[in-house]
Amino acid sequence: MTTASFFASSPWPRSLWIGSLIVASVLLSPAFHCGFPLAAFAAVAALTLDRRDALLLSGGVWLASQTIAFASLHHHMTDVALTWGVAMGVITLLSCEAAGLATRRMKGLVGAGAAFVAAFVVYKGLIFGFGVAMVSSVGHFDSLLATLPRIFLINACVFAGLGALYALGSAARRNGEAVALAPRHV
Repeated sequence: MTTASFFASSPWPRSLWIGSLIVASVLLSPAFHCGFPLAAFAAVAALTLDRRDALLLSGGVWLASQTIAFASLHHHMTDVALTWGVAMGVITLLSCEAAGLATRRMKGLVGAGAAFVAAFVVYKGLIFGFGVAMVSSVGHFDSLLATLPRIFLINACVFAGLGALYALGSAARRNGEAVALAPRHV
């Protein structure tokens, strides 16, 4: 069963999936603080939703993480922090687009892996590039490079976890359809 056919059969599973990802982002946001796995969410969105919904979901996950960061994690409301916040939103959408492109070009597990790698490379590459453009951030490149393996691992684990959640939901849905379509013994 393809992703499109899973979601096309009923609006409820699609809504449940989107809601589950937003809830997951809210729950994970305090745990990862500045290392929030936006690339993982963007890749999963691109793999499991149509383009419009994937972009909307990626933007929603970004907005939820930013809201939590500024409201409850007490990020300082400086011009630099707000600029980075907006840049992260744009970078998240571009990461989703990169994952979507990889998904359209490759299928199966190879396509899923390519979608994740594409999202992560665009995500970290643009963060690095934006940091170069921000004069105040030039001194932080050693820390960007030092944290790269940790950020990759966080994103990979969240990507795998969300993929497993999607697979469980798909299996439960197929199982429910099989039970509903099973012949009744009279």
